Amino acid sequence: MLVFTLLFLIPLVSELFYSFTNWNGINPTYKFIGIQNYARSLKDKTYWTSFWFTIKFSVVVVVFSNLIGFAWAYVLSGDIPLKNFWRALIYAPRIIGGVVLGFLWRFIFQNVFVQFGKWSGIKWFAQEWFTTPESSFWALVIVMIWSLSGYLMIIYNSGIAAISKDYYEAAIVDGATRWQMLRSITIPLLRGTITRCLFIAINWAMLLYDTNLSLTNGNPYRTSEGVMMNIYATAFRSNQMAYGAAKSVLFVLILVIISFGQMKLTSRNEVELS
Repeated sequence: MLVFTLLFLIPLVSELFYSFTNWNGINPTYKFIGIQNYARSLKDKTYWTSFWFTIKFSVVVVVFSNLIGFAWAYVLSGDIPLKNFWRALIYAPRIIGGVVLGFLWRFIFQNVFVQFGKWSGIKWFAQEWFTTPESSFWALVIVMIWSLSGYLMIIYNSGIAAISKDYYEAAIVDGATRWQMLRSITIPLLRGTITRCLFIAINWAMLLYDTNLSLTNGNPYRTSEGVMMNIYATAFRSNQMAYGAAKSVLFVLILVIISFGQMKLTSRNEVELS
C-alpha cells in the first residue's frame, strides 16, 4: 500500500495540484490561476488534433492487433509442427524496446520497403514514407500491430488452452464443423480473455509515445503527433509544466471513461452469454 501511494497517488495529486498553477517546471515560484490551463487546453487546436489522431490510430490498432493475435493463437492451438517455435517468433517483436523499434522500422520503411516497391512495381511500398500524414499514420499502425499482436497471441493462447476439450469432443460427435465450434464454443468462452486483450490494446495504443518519437517524431508538421507526445512537448520543450499537467489530467479522464465504457460493454456481453 505504501509503495502504491508513493508511486501512483503522490505523482497524481502533484500533477493535479500544479495544473491549477502557472509553474514552468524550472522556477520554484508559481501562482494559482484557477482553471485557465484547462480552458486553454479546450481551445488548443494542436492538442485536439493529436487527440483525434490518437483515437483514429487506437481504433485501427485495437481491432487489427486483436484479430491478428487471436488468429495466430487459434491456428497455433491446432496440430501444427514446431508450434512453440512459431509462438516465440511471433512474440519476439514485443521484446524490442519502443525507441529501438521505431528506428529499426524507420530504416525498413525508407530502405527495404522502397527498394521492394521499385523491384515489384507496387507503388504503395515505393512511396516516400513520412512525407505525408497518411504514410506516417500507416507506418505507426503497422509497427504497433506488428509489436502488439504477438503479445495478445500469448494471452489468447492461454484462454484457448483453458477451454475444456470435452466441449469440442461433444461438438464433433454432433457433427459440428471447425467453424461452428469456433463460433459457438471458442469465442463465447473467450469473452473474459477478449475483454483483457481489448483493455491492454486500448491502453497501449492510447499511451503511444516512444515509438511515435523515434519513428515519425510527429512529422510532417505534427500531423502524426499522438497525445502523449503533445503533452511532453508542452511540458518539457516549451517549459509549460502546469499547462502540460492540465492536458495530461484531461487525457487521463478521457482514458478512464473509454476504459470503463469498454469494460462495461464487454462485461454486459459476458453476462448475456452466461
